[in-house]
Amino acid sequence: MRHLTLQCRSSEPQRGFTLLELIVTISIASILLAIAIPSFTYVSRSNRMSGQINDLLADMQYARAEAIKEGSDVVLCSSADGASCSSATTWQTGWIVFSDPNRNGAFDAGDSVLRVRAALSGGDTLQPQDGTTTAVRFNRDGFAVALPGGALFKLHDAASTTALTRCLQVTLVGALSTMSSGGTCT
Repeated sequence: MRHLTLQCRSSEPQRGFTLLELIVTISIASILLAIAIPSFTYVSRSNRMSGQINDLLADMQYARAEAIKEGSDVVLCSSADGASCSSATTWQTGWIVFSDPNRNGAFDAGDSVLRVRAALSGGDTLQPQDGTTTAVRFNRDGFAVALPGGALFKLHDAASTTALTRCLQVTLVGALSTMSSGGTCT
């Protein structure tokens, strides 16, 4: 006598993952994230630094253009409150651009604020290389006046990462240029 064995087969295919497939997938994803996150962080910080130095460049160009257009001095100075110049030689607290018709280089009655820039983000620091420049004044010809030898501003991130350092050079004739030279701007 023969015995018949019945096997039940489901008409639906099995769904889901095995434990081994899940572990392999999670391992691959973890490795990819471990590689990608540091790169993304560096790119993000680098873009922030470039944006901040470009904001300073744009405001300097604006101040110079307004001085030429108005036929009068325009000043860009460090400012902590966005309403007046500060005597600080660190610019990370922000700056203002104002017209200076009496050409004294100071913000006083009769001067009007043209532009305000808020404090820098990310704990970044912005300082002139000479450590004394609190303002840049452009005359009606577009020249930067009262800056012996021009000015060089250095922007550092909170960790002072050399590769992220950005610089802005202002010459006596009012030429402006930015550099990304890994902390060796001269």
